[in-house]
Amino acid sequence: MWIYLLITVITLSIWFVRRKYSFWKRHNVPFIEPRFPFGNIQAVGRRVHSSQLMTRFYTQTKGKHPFVGIFFFTNPVALALDLEFVKSVLVRDFAYFHDRGVYFNEKDDPISGHLFNIEGTRWTNLRKKLIPTFSSGKMKMMCPTIVTVADRFRECIQKHISEESEVEMKDLLARFTTDVIGTCAFGIDCNSLNDPDVEFRKMGKKVFELPPRRMLKFFFMATFKELARKFHIKGTAEDVSEFFFKVVRETIEYRERNNVQRNDFMNLLIQLKDNGELDGSDESVGSLSFNEVVAQAFVFFLGGFETSSTTMSYCLYELSLNEEIQERARQCVRDAVKKHGGLNYEAAMDMDYIEQCINESLRKYPPGANLIRSVTKDYAVPDSDLVFHKGMNVMIPVYAIHHDPEYWPDPEQFNPDRFAPEETAKRRPFTFMPFGEGPRICIAARFGILETKIGLATLLMNFRFSRCSKSVVPLVISPRHAVLTPEGGLWLKVEKLEE
Repeated sequence: MWIYLLITVITLSIWFVRRKYSFWKRHNVPFIEPRFPFGNIQAVGRRVHSSQLMTRFYTQTKGKHPFVGIFFFTNPVALALDLEFVKSVLVRDFAYFHDRGVYFNEKDDPISGHLFNIEGTRWTNLRKKLIPTFSSGKMKMMCPTIVTVADRFRECIQKHISEESEVEMKDLLARFTTDVIGTCAFGIDCNSLNDPDVEFRKMGKKVFELPPRRMLKFFFMATFKELARKFHIKGTAEDVSEFFFKVVRETIEYRERNNVQRNDFMNLLIQLKDNGELDGSDESVGSLSFNEVVAQAFVFFLGGFETSSTTMSYCLYELSLNEEIQERARQCVRDAVKKHGGLNYEAAMDMDYIEQCINESLRKYPPGANLIRSVTKDYAVPDSDLVFHKGMNVMIPVYAIHHDPEYWPDPEQFNPDRFAPEETAKRRPFTFMPFGEGPRICIAARFGILETKIGLATLLMNFRFSRCSKSVVPLVISPRHAVLTPEGGLWLKVEKLEE
């Protein structure tokens, strides 16, 4: 009897898997042949970065259909190939693709309930509360703090090159952005520029590293969300969560006990927690709970330190290979600083060519290589009899689109002039999406650009960057990180400029 039962179970399992893997074929949609059990994601130990894998699928199938079918484990996923389909998902039919489909578990892992993850009307309400904290006025208010940290960064680099001219810039830039975000988000002097082993730096690195075991856990959570919640699986490491809860709790208690007011993000979150509105505003948007304050400070830290540091890394790398572009960028900084009497908010806003360099870095190395949108209610695909059922995912291959020669001639060439005003005006919509697009575009994009501008401006005013014996050309992208990260770091020769 047990043998018959076992045979029945195996037979049904095989039927189930084959049925799942026939989804795209049954609907006459081109698809990438899956392999059990991973589908079209990669087996651990045989990985390239997801950006490169999705680019391979995109290139193989583009032009045959608005999207191609792939599988995460046994779940069908639509990989977008056509810009009109991308527009439908991100903007035109946003009501059907409201959520990112990212796993979070507020009950067991309250720090995961932040703006990037949460869904539905809760996301709408929370975004409305947070939008005023990223206004131009608030950015200008935080700018002097960023400049102060940037000046310490200059001193750190100067000390470093007095001993060794070949510098691993990726780690130093991450320490700079850690100190910026630590100060602006938590009002804490992290001091990671002087001590790379501080807790803030270690916790930030831990979140973005994806060793093989964590990679499997990540894909399981993303693919079987409800099952993962039933098993009380947490997406955030316990020590990371405890650290940030402790920091936020102690910061709020200290400020309230001593009536401390600072021009930073934490002060704005405290205002929302206590009053449901920001000082100077007559619009009540509703208060935040303590857990919500911690979660928003946490995601602001993650979004601000990793993406900005990698963008600066790639920009400096490209400038080190293009001396003429580097000198033009340096002159842009000098002109703006002279015009506005120093490195300040007005000068940063007047560095057009620096912004072009940043945008070209974001095109070539987008921090979010792929965007995921989850179907929130059954969606009838236009001009088709296919229905995307609730819970299914759609992937937008940002990296692949940013490297498509149809939209970006000679896409591997670093050319900031692609973002000159006249070129930007001619560009097709949805071919440049470093911060996403549509209603769920990154809320802190302007802060990230400001932080990146000030960091690059400080470096270019004081140092020259070029290749060294340890520079890797072309760069190799690490498959062990969620954000595009150069394998083995980013080594450059750094020289102090003459006064």
